[in-house]
Amino acid sequence: MPIYEYECSSCGTIVSTLVRGYDDPDGLVCESCGSKELRRIISKVSFHLSQGDRINSYRTGSEKDDNFYRDSRNIGLRAEQMLKHAGVEPNDAFKSKLENLRSDPSRVLKE
Repeated sequence: MPIYEYECSSCGTIVSTLVRGYDDPDGLVCESCGSKELRRIISKVSFHLSQGDRINSYRTGSEKDDNFYRDSRNIGLRAEQMLKHAGVEPNDAFKSKLENLRSDPSRVLKE
């Protein structure tokens, strides 16, 4: 059962609804204004990269948007990449410290 998104032609609100089958449901109305003038839109998609893929795709010097810096999984990518290129396996202390920083980024300033 897919979740489809519909945009209201009157107010622009986007409504998500679980649909049984592939036909648009009957009686669909805008949650904001009550209009019945809704059209199905293509939803945004997202995907997940493994940590290995994140390390391999990290580029020093490349411009990064604000979302990159908001994602705590990116803390330490450069260090991990450097170790990988040197053929060095990070020890447990390094992995533990990095995981602690990723789970609580405010610790970056404290440590």
